[in-house]
Amino acid sequence: MGTLPKLFSPFLTTKTHQSFLSPTPQFPFPKPHHTSSPTKHHKLKTSKFGNFLSLQPETKPESLDVDLPMWGPSDRSPLDVIIIGAGPAGLRLAEQVSRYGIQVCCVDPCPLSSWPNNYGVWVDEFESLDLGSCLDKTWPMTSVHINDNKTKYLDRPYGRVNRKRLKKELINRCLLNGVKFHKAKVWEIEHQEFESFVVCDDGNRIKGSLVVDASGFGSKFIEYDKPRNHGYQIAHGILAEVDFHPFDLDKMVLMDWRDSHLGNEPSLRNANSKLPTFLYAMPFDSNLVFLEETSLVSRPVLSYVEVKKRMAARLRHLGIRVKRVLEDEKCLIPMGGPLPKIPQNVMAIGGNSGIVHPSTGYMLARTMGMAAVLAEAIVEGLGSTRMIRGKPLYHRVWNGLWPIESRCVREFYSFGMETLLRLDLNGTRRFFDAFFDLKPHYWHGFLSSRLTLGELLLLSLSLFGNASAPSKVDIVTKCPVPLLRMMSNLALETI
Repeated sequence: MGTLPKLFSPFLTTKTHQSFLSPTPQFPFPKPHHTSSPTKHHKLKTSKFGNFLSLQPETKPESLDVDLPMWGPSDRSPLDVIIIGAGPAGLRLAEQVSRYGIQVCCVDPCPLSSWPNNYGVWVDEFESLDLGSCLDKTWPMTSVHINDNKTKYLDRPYGRVNRKRLKKELINRCLLNGVKFHKAKVWEIEHQEFESFVVCDDGNRIKGSLVVDASGFGSKFIEYDKPRNHGYQIAHGILAEVDFHPFDLDKMVLMDWRDSHLGNEPSLRNANSKLPTFLYAMPFDSNLVFLEETSLVSRPVLSYVEVKKRMAARLRHLGIRVKRVLEDEKCLIPMGGPLPKIPQNVMAIGGNSGIVHPSTGYMLARTMGMAAVLAEAIVEGLGSTRMIRGKPLYHRVWNGLWPIESRCVREFYSFGMETLLRLDLNGTRRFFDAFFDLKPHYWHGFLSSRLTLGELLLLSLSLFGNASAPSKVDIVTKCPVPLLRMMSNLALETI
């Protein structure tokens, strides 16, 4: 959910949806589900409200107007850390590490460009990171529509991140700490025993003690030693000016699982019953709203054409006439799958480091918090004594980000994702009906990735105990394989 989160991202981690944490990388897409064929007999329909998919976004991305201190070949100051990527992950880590006097350089082809994703976050999370001033809109409550007859109201404020304000804030903090920037694309990384060289497309070779890759999921610099069997969250979103929308202005719609809008679309309804999508909506005022149709997780990824068809049908049903599209978002978030090889010569943070929530796609707030954890591990290695370099440093920083308990907790979240992959629409509805009936401590903590392994076990017992009879049948019949896989992985992690 990332993105929006839902941020994948990538305008949303966070939806939730939070897509990628740097501009969308190019990487091979998984083979999509083709739940309906986009033939001439199944084109997107127009209605009296028109077809918003024909409208082009009117807002042009604007780069920040900031005078960055640039690294150059004549710069003789030794660098401790080179960060590849100036997305939220890269800038947050640069800001955190440089607080301790560590010399940092951020390398990015367009370090001042705007971030393309919409990021939505829980307000308490961002305020705890001292980033509450970077929210441009908050809703005191969120709503979850389970079906046409049941809606849950969650007493937890939700906010939309002002991307420009967040980027400017992080860059200003970096400037105060002496971070330098280099405008280039990284071609390759060369390693020696105690130092590494980042080779750029402008011919420069930048030397540092540690290289951190924050360039997103498609990075070629991070190694894996297991098959990358990720699930995928895919979404289509628009920031739209409308004549009317039916949403309460004091409530953000976190999930709308209703399918009544597909009543006159039997092929779409049948496909949605097997691989469901939901609506994520941020109402800013009576005529401005962010709308996003989202597939929570699928493997292989749900067809993007299918997602857009379902969104068009939903808006027609809700009577929403889109007058102007101010921004649009195409969001794809890899979720779950194996962690990178631990340790390895290049450190990772953001979409390529495994910290995307495997069950939800949330990433932005967690990345902001984990950057501080990684910074402390880096400083322990590259602190005043300057004695820990090479393999001991790589081991320290990777295990600082992913200690054993965190790896075990992630296995549990991945178990949640594998379970969701096996649920149809009715099963998904039953799951979230029970999930949001849990004590706030548990569902808050689960969505924010802050529960211990013991708390996750208690959550599971409570979820099963409070679930409906059909939901218990889902758990008993569809969870054994993911459960056995999780237990096997936990055993391997603790050996």
